[in-house]
Amino acid sequence: MYNGGSFMAINIAIDGPAGAGKSSTAKLIAKKLGYIYVDTGALYRTVGLYSIRKGIDTKDAEKVIATLPDVRVELKFVDGAQHVFLNGEDVSEAIRTPEASMGASNVSAIPKVREFLFDLQRKIAAENDCIMDGRDIGTVVLPNADVKIFLTTSVEERANRRYKEMLEKGESADYNDILEDIKKRDYQDSHREIAPLKQADDAIYVDNAGQSLEYGADYLLDIIKEHLKR
Repeated sequence: MYNGGSFMAINIAIDGPAGAGKSSTAKLIAKKLGYIYVDTGALYRTVGLYSIRKGIDTKDAEKVIATLPDVRVELKFVDGAQHVFLNGEDVSEAIRTPEASMGASNVSAIPKVREFLFDLQRKIAAENDCIMDGRDIGTVVLPNADVKIFLTTSVEERANRRYKEMLEKGESADYNDILEDIKKRDYQDSHREIAPLKQADDAIYVDNAGQSLEYGADYLLDIIKEHLKR
């Protein structure tokens, strides 16, 4: 958006727990609006992946922090789609494992890691109309976002979605293991000292249980458009 000859980026923040459909929904909305989509969780997964590959316990803050000078995380957008690079390697697929997910939860609780990634996130938001999703976008990263949404549903629904997604990809999956992983991730994300998962006071609460991706995206799109008119 341009105001008096200067660019003023429109920022949409979507927060919520693991498996709530934030990424899939945000990608679709971004495409419909012509905005850039930024998956901040992918950045933390990338930092965690580096430590995992180095054999470092992602809960060991001191050792994880020591790796940061050797970590170069970049986001590149191709036709609006986000690709994540770790030291020049496209790790967009490599970061989508349960191990990388738990690693992301662990490293995201480390203040130095959050500082390391905040500047990149805020720079992207300042320079682009974007939809950014994560755990603390509306509360910490973009507290002045134009629209804030807290997207969630039951842990059982989220586990079932992940289970079906893995089966469709031809991966082996156990529903009960996935359920326990998500419960553990929820607890870690909501109980960490730094920027815990929580709904911003001015965020719109949306439970997308039973909604198809297309319906859910259109529903949020209507909410976003209505709030941008104000």
